[in-house]
Amino acid sequence: MNTPFTDREHVADIEEGAAFAPKFDADGLIPAICTHVETGDVLMFAWMNAEALAATLNDGVATFYSRSRGKLWRKGETSGETLQVVEARTDCDQDVIWLKVQPLGRGAACHTGRRSCFYRIVAEDNGSLRLRFADDSERLFDPQKVYGG
Repeated sequence: MNTPFTDREHVADIEEGAAFAPKFDADGLIPAICTHVETGDVLMFAWMNAEALAATLNDGVATFYSRSRGKLWRKGETSGETLQVVEARTDCDQDVIWLKVQPLGRGAACHTGRRSCFYRIVAEDNGSLRLRFADDSERLFDPQKVYGG
């Protein structure tokens, strides 16, 4: 797939210019953070390659690259829990993508059936670091019913 991105040339252009020149890592990936457009809550993190980023910007539906499966995946293609992109941003050196999204479906961004992939809190418990579920960690769907298994 031919991508519409600009070549990275001068730091000043990357940091202050209007050209979109994302910096992909050695594996051809760029991290993408998704937040809820209305609440600002972090919903998920995933990787994109150039094809996934171009598809996301082209049709407005969050598409990522699965490192474990070695292929693109459109968020919600199995579960129906799509993420409609309202705004896409990049950071100062264009090596991270931030998607402000509107969840569609039941509002679950996580494959575990939860609103956010960040549903547990790291907390100290008797000298050990432990995980505890956040107050908003309830499941919005049963992943066994949606994905099988």
